[in-house]
Amino acid sequence: MLDRTKTTFSHVKPTDTDYVSGGLRDFFLYRDLGVAEATHGKVIAHLVKANMAPEKGTGWHRHEAEFQIVIMLKGWAKFMYEDQETLVSAGDCVHQRPGIRHFLFDYSPDMEYLEIVSPADFKTVDVEPVCAIPDPTPWK
Repeated sequence: MLDRTKTTFSHVKPTDTDYVSGGLRDFFLYRDLGVAEATHGKVIAHLVKANMAPEKGTGWHRHEAEFQIVIMLKGWAKFMYEDQETLVSAGDCVHQRPGIRHFLFDYSPDMEYLEIVSPADFKTVDVEPVCAIPDPTPWK
């Protein structure tokens, strides 16, 4: 049975938290959904949206995390997962297995996704390139 003493109830409305810069990537904005605080760092849930046109993308990296999903809410993003190009469109859900090497290299101006990761203080580790990356689509 779930031990409810280790987590708290949380209800965050759209007006409760703002999108802010200063997250993992400077070309994205992040909106905290209160889950990291409610779970005492077990899980983080935040909204991520495009802030600037893609120029270089995220670079090749992996996360030291036990669990990670991305649910695309608006727009689209193109990832390389290992050597496989993957288009993630609104409505899609991606489970990124622990340690998978990936590179987000292109996205639409209206891209917005929900990301849920455990633990909340997961680490991002740069890795050697797996393969060549296609050029991003210029924004008009």
